[in-house]
Amino acid sequence: MSIHIDKELVRKYMKEKGISSQTELAALMNITKGQLSVILSKQFQPVKKNVMKLCDTLGLDFIDILNINKDYSIFDMKELTTKPDRYIDTSKVIKKRKYTTVEVFAGAGGLALGLEQAGFHTLGLIEKDKHACQTLRLNRPNWNVIEDDIVNVTKRGLMNYFDNDDISNIDLLAGGPPCQSFSTAGKRRGLDDTRGNMFKYYVRALDVLRPRMCLFENVTGLVHNNKGRALRTIIKALSNAGYTLKYKVLNSWDYGVAQRRERIIIVGIRDDLLEQYNVEYRFPKPYKYKPVLRDILNNVPASKGAKFTKEKKEILELIPPGGNWRDLPDDIARKYLGKMYDMSGGKAGIGRRLSWDEPSLTITCAPSMMKAERIHPTETRPFTVRECTRIQSYPDEWVFAGFMTETYRQIGNAVCVSLAKAIGLSIIHTLNEIEEK
Repeated sequence: MSIHIDKELVRKYMKEKGISSQTELAALMNITKGQLSVILSKQFQPVKKNVMKLCDTLGLDFIDILNINKDYSIFDMKELTTKPDRYIDTSKVIKKRKYTTVEVFAGAGGLALGLEQAGFHTLGLIEKDKHACQTLRLNRPNWNVIEDDIVNVTKRGLMNYFDNDDISNIDLLAGGPPCQSFSTAGKRRGLDDTRGNMFKYYVRALDVLRPRMCLFENVTGLVHNNKGRALRTIIKALSNAGYTLKYKVLNSWDYGVAQRRERIIIVGIRDDLLEQYNVEYRFPKPYKYKPVLRDILNNVPASKGAKFTKEKKEILELIPPGGNWRDLPDDIARKYLGKMYDMSGGKAGIGRRLSWDEPSLTITCAPSMMKAERIHPTETRPFTVRECTRIQSYPDEWVFAGFMTETYRQIGNAVCVSLAKAIGLSIIHTLNEIEEK
């Protein structure tokens, strides 16, 4: 897939702005005519610093002047920016020195644990949920867990929460702002929801800490929300903060997780480092091994788990492994789905019984709720807490604070640990390249 700037569209917008020549446009952008010619060539990858200057000069988002040889938006592309030959094999990546990270919106530690496994040293984690903070402290007593709203932390001064010697030269800022407003399982109000605007506090942390690299993750609903407007807004904010970005939808199943769980991953390198060291970030190469439930749900520790009601269980007993509500007799299916029976779309997850020979669907915060049901392959029940943690690739020794409902919520909101590790290793590869130069 080729993506380049449409020169005819640029000429159109130049005319609207009263700009008569490329020489004049280059001067307004404060670059040379030669640099502008490079930007407008078909070989140029458009998400670069000078392209943002071009868009700012014309008062546009970069999506407005792209020519894409596919009949859909750039933000609907599963491949987004990365071709297979641009992946990095992370199997042999070893850190050159101790790399440091701070995480905002840390949750129950899936991302932090994966980055730790990759080789990062955590300087601090900001999280307002008391149960998630208790989980972090139970498992890593030495971590600097800041239990407060990021809004309050930024108001008081982010630097006041860290040792100045450690935080002044940080390598990575990581985090995934609240995603419910973009989730495909919710109403998807996006940026119109207060939670959808929390990414601004990630950007503020980026402005204050100035890490070498940044990692931003979220649900794939961000890609589709309002035809990509939410993602464009976030990318523009991160770019304006001084980072050159790569972004891609990654599937956890490609990275050793027995679960089909996609996330949009945005990774940035600080512009001055990119210019000084001429490095490029590459996403982790997908693993050959793709586990299924049979591979991971062996000898799972006993734990609490949600239950179906007696009436619901009797209905779900009729669904075979790998099936869903469509396998029910029609009269029972109509009764079970009610008004949803005649609705189009959005019903594939209802009454979904997994099979041993497939990965799980996305683990949710409420595994017994209709539309989020994840039925055990051979027993008519939701997955237990410990089964869900296995599916999310947490180690068995990782414990969760709070009652069962809180535990399911923490697990369902987490980043898969093995995916986080793979991303962490790919970031370390880039940091190693900077160190070597």
